[in-house]
Amino acid sequence: MSSAAAAMMGAGKVVCVTGASGYIASWIVKLLLARGYTVRATVRDTADPKKTLHLSVLDGAKDRLHFFKASLLEEGSFDAAVDGCETVFHTASPFYHNVKDPKAELLDPAVKGTLNVLGSCKKASIKKVVVTSSIAAVAYNGKPRTPEVIVDETWFSDPHICEKNQVLYHRSAINNYFFTQLYVDILLWQFFSCLAHMFNGKLS
Repeated sequence: MSSAAAAMMGAGKVVCVTGASGYIASWIVKLLLARGYTVRATVRDTADPKKTLHLSVLDGAKDRLHFFKASLLEEGSFDAAVDGCETVFHTASPFYHNVKDPKAELLDPAVKGTLNVLGSCKKASIKKVVVTSSIAAVAYNGKPRTPEVIVDETWFSDPHICEKNQVLYHRSAINNYFFTQLYVDILLWQFFSCLAHMFNGKLS
């Protein structure tokens, strides 16, 4: 595909990227703009240049990048950003070092935030939702990861192993993050399984 053809792929189409200031999200925004999409980027503070400046200078950003303020813990916070979009890329998830309260600082924002984003998508009848996960969701289950092993959708980290590691490593931010990502992934499968059941398995 030529660069000109690639640039026309998203012409006239609107998509949303949550947590757009993050590393992976920033690359998603860059690629979407390069393919002609109009991108709605959510960040916690639209007035903070640390969250927006590197995105504002991307090719195509001047005409096709729009920032929306949104908070993971605020229900309905993503409604405006996703309304009218064809696809939503949900990348927003907290990660901090020196975590004092893992539940309040990592688990609640990740789980409740994902539910809030999915709730906004459901209200807006979004056609496609892409949720970025992490190796943390599959890395700790006690199974061997030898070259012939295939890691697929049946793999999840074992909560008991995650919890054990949490204790061994003094409740470090890394291990709390692993625990959080595991529960978010399980939550997502349950959410979409329920929707698929509601629509008689016709959800894609």
